[in-house]
Amino acid sequence: MNIKTKPYWDINKYINRKSDNQSYEEIKIEVKDRLTKSVKRRLVADVPFGAFLSGGIDSSAIVALMSEVSDEPVKTFNISFAEEAFSEAKYARIIAKKYKTDHTEIKLTPADFLADLPSALSGMDHPSGDGPNSFVVSKATKDAGVTMALSGLGGDELFAGYDIFLRAVSLLDKKWVYSFPIGIRRLMGKALKIVKPTIASDKIVETITQKYLELPFYYPINRQVLNDELISKLTGIGILPENAVYRIGLNSIDVNAPGFKSPFLSKVSYMEMNTYMQNVLLRDTDQMSMAHSLEVRVPFLDHELVEYVYGVADEHKFPYSPKKLLVDSLGDLLPKEIVNRPKMGFTFPWEQWMKNELKDFCIKNLTNLVDRELLDKKHLWDMWDRFLKGDKKATWSRLWALVVLGFWLEENEVEV
Repeated sequence: MNIKTKPYWDINKYINRKSDNQSYEEIKIEVKDRLTKSVKRRLVADVPFGAFLSGGIDSSAIVALMSEVSDEPVKTFNISFAEEAFSEAKYARIIAKKYKTDHTEIKLTPADFLADLPSALSGMDHPSGDGPNSFVVSKATKDAGVTMALSGLGGDELFAGYDIFLRAVSLLDKKWVYSFPIGIRRLMGKALKIVKPTIASDKIVETITQKYLELPFYYPINRQVLNDELISKLTGIGILPENAVYRIGLNSIDVNAPGFKSPFLSKVSYMEMNTYMQNVLLRDTDQMSMAHSLEVRVPFLDHELVEYVYGVADEHKFPYSPKKLLVDSLGDLLPKEIVNRPKMGFTFPWEQWMKNELKDFCIKNLTNLVDRELLDKKHLWDMWDRFLKGDKKATWSRLWALVVLGFWLEENEVEV
């Protein structure tokens, strides 16, 4: 018996181009209608439900629509920090007050987080640095008696909310750079690294020295935490395997693929949804919430909504402003304070904590990697020292990924 596996649904095969014959006003009505129906579908439950509320556009949109269709106050949950630069609590309070939600604010201290951290990382069947965020808010939500929660995950990917969308559009007008020979572009790159030695500069240099200035070539660079040069130094491997994200990217520009004629921004959405969102955000959210027997549902990923928005022309998602199409579709449901606020993202004060309360935890698990002789001792501790000194190229995200790997190997008794 031959068994074949294949995806039952692929957005490139189900693009809905209804919007081609609609005005912008009609498109906005359609988006709101589909998102509202998506929220309604996900509120069908025989258990207490609530919502994660960061105070950003996506979670606020979900809470606003939940409040419209629910007969009782929505239970909302937000994580706040003493470090004001990372706390979105004040924005969450605005939405909670506007929609009279039953709001819970979880004040998270480094000590609280450190106490939960081993349980969070132990709840994964893979090493991932993103999961602990979801573990903490899921724990508090479940403790409040909620068994199912809605999340705003997917809004950035669908409505062009990440910076990668803006950068991708700007690169469309920069193909003239490729008129220069590769040698000249490399010299330009070396000069940029000297003048501005940052990770952003490294990514620009990698981009302009690619064979082609096309999405499959430069997109993988955007989502890399550790670039190829650093991986080679840490592992001693000279020639690395082909980046799997590159292959996924080819599907977005393949002239024989059904989705080839989709709008450019939707091709970027395809990359986001089929890489980082699918393999990190959704996976980690599922594992970290189910560690507390909490089910998380994601209205922005309703297939009927995705198929429609994927077919909407770029001109309706730009000029660049925070998720223009989504914001315009919801009208006055979203207060101006939420729409016009700086984008923060759901992240913890990692850098401060890793240099202080989490420092011993980090050193212990980096040592696990050194003891296993997986990484070059000199390069690893050099990167850690540079991080402690504030080197912009030794970021917390690069070190944290390695810390989690060290913990996971030790926890699962993996010998390499």
